[in-house]
Amino acid sequence: MKKFLDENFLLSNKVAIDLYHNHAKNMPIFDYHCHLSPEEIAKNKSFKNITELWLDGDHYKWRAMRSNGISEKYITGDASDYEKFKAWAKTIPYCIGNPLYHWSHLELKRYFDIDLIINENTADEIWEKTNLILKERALTAKKLIKMSNVKALCTTDDAIDTLEYHKEIRDDKEFDVKVMPTLRPDKGINIQKDTFIPWVKSLSKVSGIKINSYDEFIKALEKRVQFFHEEGCRISDHGIEPAFFERATDQELNEIFIKAMEGQSLSIVEIDKYKTMTLVKLAKMYNKLGWTMQFHIGALRNNNERMFKKLGADIGFDSIDDSFVAKPLSKLLNEIDKTNELPKTILYCLNPSDNYVLGTMIGNFQNEGIPGKIQFGSGWWFNDQKEGMIRQMSALANLGLLRRFVGMVTDSRSFISYTRHEYFRRILCNLVGTWVEEGEVPYDMELLGDMIEEISYYNAENYFGIQL
Repeated sequence: MKKFLDENFLLSNKVAIDLYHNHAKNMPIFDYHCHLSPEEIAKNKSFKNITELWLDGDHYKWRAMRSNGISEKYITGDASDYEKFKAWAKTIPYCIGNPLYHWSHLELKRYFDIDLIINENTADEIWEKTNLILKERALTAKKLIKMSNVKALCTTDDAIDTLEYHKEIRDDKEFDVKVMPTLRPDKGINIQKDTFIPWVKSLSKVSGIKINSYDEFIKALEKRVQFFHEEGCRISDHGIEPAFFERATDQELNEIFIKAMEGQSLSIVEIDKYKTMTLVKLAKMYNKLGWTMQFHIGALRNNNERMFKKLGADIGFDSIDDSFVAKPLSKLLNEIDKTNELPKTILYCLNPSDNYVLGTMIGNFQNEGIPGKIQFGSGWWFNDQKEGMIRQMSALANLGLLRRFVGMVTDSRSFISYTRHEYFRRILCNLVGTWVEEGEVPYDMELLGDMIEEISYYNAENYFGIQL
């Protein structure tokens, strides 16, 4: 019997152990998609206790606590931080089989040197030790990032953001981690939502362009893309929920845009026409600047109307959508590619049933001179667990080139979620090591060591072309 979470955790054979410890373990991290707060990095936030660092904003943990029957008071409510921590400690023993069980213990071990098993009986000791270490070691936002061996990270930023905190981070010459913005213009694409009109008004203000037509709207967006580029942005991100495709003329787009700005209701076809052609125009802007475009496909958000009205979005009431993906996604990528203006693109699916859809889709739009131009992104959200990662990497290996994979992202708001990169690397090494042990791959440690290092870090550095 192996000890829980020992040095060879998740590594089941000698080749996997060698690959992890000699090739993956000490590689730096390029976290090209996360939701860390630029303000908290810029201000080098200190955390008053483990709850603020560990539980605030973590909808993964919130979902688990709700499933354990914990009152909302101890999740997002007005209970004390100590009470919320105790409620989480009470929930952890029920998380066996859930990646939260592994992640939580890894986080305690890597950032606090604590090997205790988390439960109600150990909760007080963990509370006292972690809070003392937070204070004594001054585990601030920047220090935690440095401790994690992060070389570069990309935050997720609304297209109308001032990016003032990114400037502040760059001005800190003692902090040598490259922190870059990612353009997220979803509020300007989701024309059907209540947020659209106020967002367009804000866009007009920050761009300095009076917006009375679709053409002026696109000019304002283009100005923001250029602004982000000047501030170091090289990646965009788009939530595709669900996949869509409808062609439209510029005249139709203008009519749809004006209807929306007047508060008139739009048909599904009109909405999809607007979304499609706006995204096509944006993609061509990205391509011109040498950016990478990300599509996160398949989330079904805000399912619980009662809780949405009470707490708002992004608090743990989202799930996987099962809408059709292949045809609309193919048509969308093809529309951009017709003029050879499809930028480097990463496709993520939330529904694991779509793994083979994306695994084959990426092969349709590759280009000479850019290895792995179209990527099948890492297991995302509900899939960034052991089985989900194995399924994603196995699909990519079966259908494409695993060795060209740009690897793991945290997709997290937590400064100690970088253990997910360790988790991913262990799973990757074990997958490849098992292939060797079963005679499916040659026992060539130079070949395989290079492969592991590339997927862990170098592929991302080369793919994004960002000087570090």
